[in-house]
Amino acid sequence: MRFPPVPAGSRVAADLQAPRAALVIATRNRVDELRALLASAAAQTVATEVLVMDDGASEAVEGMLRAHFPQARYCNLGVGRGPAFQRNRGIELARAPIVFPLDDDAVMPSPRTIEQTLAEFDDPVVAAVGIPYVNVRVDSEVRQRAPSAEGIWVGHAFVGAAHAIRRDVFLALGGFREHFFYMGEEGDLGVRILAAGYVVRMGRADPIHHLESARRNLAMADYCGRRNDVLFAWHNVPWAMLPLHLLATTLNGLLSAARAQNPGRMVLGLAAGYRACFTRRRERAPVAPAIYWLHRRLKKRGPLALSQIRDALPPHAP
Repeated sequence: MRFPPVPAGSRVAADLQAPRAALVIATRNRVDELRALLASAAAQTVATEVLVMDDGASEAVEGMLRAHFPQARYCNLGVGRGPAFQRNRGIELARAPIVFPLDDDAVMPSPRTIEQTLAEFDDPVVAAVGIPYVNVRVDSEVRQRAPSAEGIWVGHAFVGAAHAIRRDVFLALGGFREHFFYMGEEGDLGVRILAAGYVVRMGRADPIHHLESARRNLAMADYCGRRNDVLFAWHNVPWAMLPLHLLATTLNGLLSAARAQNPGRMVLGLAAGYRACFTRRRERAPVAPAIYWLHRRLKKRGPLALSQIRDALPPHAP
């Protein structure tokens, strides 16, 4: 695969005094993919602070940055800590008010994606924006795009590969739950965003291309996905709804396992989720029933206009 050249006069982190946006990339042994993303960031119309959070402590990653992207900040805070940990630390270290925690196998073909997304934080109720994206190795469908060019459209969560978030709100909410490690942390944060009186907006920017890596660990995705479905319920679902929600989560998980190539990992993930409920029994922080039902409504029906749900949101901090 050929990757775009690094543009002359790169604007990455050119404005060190007041960056409007930060790009935080959790990466692990994906040098070529990372280089493609950074090249597309360098071509953006907005000067962007860049932090590369290396979960693999790779000399190849560090050397590539030193040779081609010396403006980027390289951070090695430990090996195998997982995407949630690395994103949390990167967003803590960032200085820009809006952070783009993109996957290392994503790329921005349009130079205006960051600029367009920044403009969508035009209402203080917007805590995060789900940026449109295409899974180019799957199909040509543009996902996570607002259904209309008019108004603000709200979703239940965003996809980790394509989103931007207000740093102050993210930190105030405690960021991603790091014990999720991988898979499902976005939905968990999404319901907490609603509970705090903010929303996840569906964007209209030029889409990101997600090139899902051939080195993706599918067994880990199966395991963590099912485990974190259970943990989502334990942390967030009100007591009155919890038994039925957990029952449905378990049945759906077993059905998914029956259709999967690696069913054992999913079953083990479900069991691990229930064990974690016990070990983290003091960490329950269920949202209000009205927020739970609003989150489910958004998840089942898709994006809704902010005007339809604004009155259902609790007041958010100024």
